[in-house]
Amino acid sequence: MLEKDLSISEIVKNTNLKHIAIIMDGNRRWAKEKNLPSAMGHKKGVEALKTTLRACKDFGIKYLTVYAFSTENWNRKKEEVDFLMELLAITLTNELAEMHSEGVKISFIGDISKLSAKLQKILQNSVDTTKNNTGVNLQIAFNYGARDEILHAVKSIADKGLKSDEITLDTISDNLYTKGIPDPDLLIRTGGEMRVSNYLLWQIAYSEILVVKEYWPEFGRDELADAVREFQRRQRRFGV
Repeated sequence: MLEKDLSISEIVKNTNLKHIAIIMDGNRRWAKEKNLPSAMGHKKGVEALKTTLRACKDFGIKYLTVYAFSTENWNRKKEEVDFLMELLAITLTNELAEMHSEGVKISFIGDISKLSAKLQKILQNSVDTTKNNTGVNLQIAFNYGARDEILHAVKSIADKGLKSDEITLDTISDNLYTKGIPDPDLLIRTGGEMRVSNYLLWQIAYSEILVVKEYWPEFGRDELADAVREFQRRQRRFGV
């Protein structure tokens, strides 16, 4: 491991940085600027995710949650939506063995029931295969929207017949897709856009937010290390 990586690991330990969430933005803009089809940007984005996942392992970051496909993304052109579905299926099929060997534990947040039966089976297989792993916990937000998640939680609570005075903050957290996962300490958005795009609205209440200019396909080990250094410079107030 490089010396600079050791220092990043120490920062992660000293700041108690456990969970990073990322809005992986800029695949299409990256491709457009290079006169490439959007599909090439998405494929390059997969490589960026693999690099970032390995860096999380080396740096000692236990949880990584990435925004892969939002509930609003269904409004994109059918050809692109179909491609993204196929890309997820191919990536999980081709990369599962390696991720499993590296100890990655995979889970999905979002309404997976809206996906094809074939894709649901592939997703479930990746979850079942890695469920006992103890390395980086990778949460993939797919067909995910935070408002949809909160609505789902409210309906779940209502179905349990709880009275209003029985409902606490923990009750809501325990009915979200992210049950059992600590809230993100740091939210990173690539591509320079200054918005959170309906992502983890409940969970990022006290997260530090970092927007970087690099498009997602340009994000890698060095950029993640820079983000950790920036996190170290922040003074977390937790609303105080």
